[in-house]
Amino acid sequence: MDLHSKYPALVDLKARARGRIPHFVWEYLDSATGLEATARRNRAALDAVLLRPAALRGEVAPSLACRFLGRDYPVPFGIAPVGMSGLIWPGAEAHLAAHAAQAGIPYGLSTVATVVPETIGPLVGDQGWFQMYPPKAPEVRDDMLARAKAAGFHTLVLTVDVPAASRRERQTRGGLVQPPRLTPRLLAQVARCPAWALGIRASGMPRMRLMDSYAKDLLDRGPLPSTAHVGYLLRAAPDWDYVAALRARWDGALILKGVTEPEIAQRAETAGVDAIWVSNHAGRQFDGAPGAAATLPEMRAATALPLIFDSGVEGGLDVIRALALGADFVMMGRAWHYALGALGPEGPAHWHDILVKDIESNMAQIGAKTLADLAGRLSSPAP
Repeated sequence: MDLHSKYPALVDLKARARGRIPHFVWEYLDSATGLEATARRNRAALDAVLLRPAALRGEVAPSLACRFLGRDYPVPFGIAPVGMSGLIWPGAEAHLAAHAAQAGIPYGLSTVATVVPETIGPLVGDQGWFQMYPPKAPEVRDDMLARAKAAGFHTLVLTVDVPAASRRERQTRGGLVQPPRLTPRLLAQVARCPAWALGIRASGMPRMRLMDSYAKDLLDRGPLPSTAHVGYLLRAAPDWDYVAALRARWDGALILKGVTEPEIAQRAETAGVDAIWVSNHAGRQFDGAPGAAATLPEMRAATALPLIFDSGVEGGLDVIRALALGADFVMMGRAWHYALGALGPEGPAHWHDILVKDIESNMAQIGAKTLADLAGRLSSPAP
């Protein structure tokens, strides 16, 4: 079957995934917080970025290659960390890590993944980034760093935009608790999704296994709401002292994720941070935030540090828009999981191919031969 004829865009993958993933899991994956206004602003901010079409440029054969944090990549995008990834689709972390290794792109493993770094390290090869929700206890923090490093992860991503659990009302209504527990209502949803059910039966009910290993004394308290899981019981709200402690203990690249304040980016330059990840957590944390793309120009003006972007990316044109506004690299989380839900293990490669074809087509439309040409094709005014 020609996947491009049946699933030419993310919207097609998303529609199929919704029918193959149980509703309570779908609500975890697809929801934002509050009235989901920030998620809509993310989309609107990207749509507001216009680029000038080009004529009489002759044949344009775009190059997507880039260099980021001292490494060469064939494309300017990667796979962002997503918590409880293996609940969304059975074996998700392993499938995505294997694709990243094969494609030569970064894969971010979440602290609250359903597998531990030691499992994913051999699969992801030299493409592993480890995302940390900061533990309060120094001994837990240091042990987690040592495990990630020993497993082969070379880049550390500190998430800084989750000082407290958000409400995520859609997710809460869906009925997910942590650790996941199948009530009769949820079992009825699982029964309508046989491929998901068979996969979970083979792998076992997903849990936050890395966090579980540090929280054995907390796990006997019974199930927790999905927005107040064991990760939050162990987590600190990081400050600059926490950043300094990480910098002193991690000898690889250090990225701050979830920054939309220029002053934070400026201070990061003197704190030994290697890159800033511009993101509003895809609208999952705070419903009064601006669209993440709308913050990129001032973030770019504020710092010489490399910028990563996420929040609302739905195709290759959105990747181009972010790069044109000053991002150096783009990461996506949900989209890869829509692809897994739609097509299983074949999904990541197909979504990757969609992105490449979409980026190449749109770069040709605007006469951009390299990624460095994109900023010059912005139609004024930028958002």
